[in-house]
Amino acid sequence: MPPPGPATMGASGRLLHAVLMGAPGSGKRTLALRITKHFQLQKFSSGDLLRDNMLRDTEFGVLAKVFMDQGKLIPDDIMTRLTLHELKNFTRESWLLCGFPRTLRQAEALQRVYQIHLVMNLSVPVEVIRQRLSARWIHPSSGRVYNLEFNPPKAVGVDDLTGEPLVQREDDRPETLNERLKAYEDQTKPVLEYYRQKGVLETFCGTETDKIWPCVYAFLQTKVPQIDQKASVTP
Repeated sequence: MPPPGPATMGASGRLLHAVLMGAPGSGKRTLALRITKHFQLQKFSSGDLLRDNMLRDTEFGVLAKVFMDQGKLIPDDIMTRLTLHELKNFTRESWLLCGFPRTLRQAEALQRVYQIHLVMNLSVPVEVIRQRLSARWIHPSSGRVYNLEFNPPKAVGVDDLTGEPLVQREDDRPETLNERLKAYEDQTKPVLEYYRQKGVLETFCGTETDKIWPCVYAFLQTKVPQIDQKASVTP
């Protein structure tokens, strides 16, 4: 992660703490990249944090790898400790969490340390997600994602930057996808209700990221400064 810079305030003059939620394949990563390109928010992706810590063999990375090698979910407390440890270095910046929290316990632990001002939830039909994920391939070491339908690699089966082979995640395959989506819904339903009761939840519905993005952009314009005030909504 880059070093902290000058304090970045939301539109109200305070630091903004935001969360981006959405099922696997809902377009979180694409939207998070667009948000941080246009707005003064530091992005924290739970997947990126895990990969970085595993590559560096940190305490968190070693612990996470043990569970992942066994095909198990990483326990709440490890993900919470990892995320809070990283956020300690960014006390003077507004930030966007992507992929965390995913459980009510994680949300409550986060709230005990930071006030969450805004939660954006992406609601995409299950059939659209199934179609997206069946065509999704990833570069494991970087986390770069390709889609054979709308974002294919330049050469079939290899990463654009490294030339290394792409893989399809085991849990993106049709036989495991339904179970994965059901698990996500069961986990996050209480989280969404938790934030709804706090009055900070905003849901964006759609079938295409390019159509959801202008709504997210217009909404955030009232919440956090843009990097370039003259910039357009163009991704």
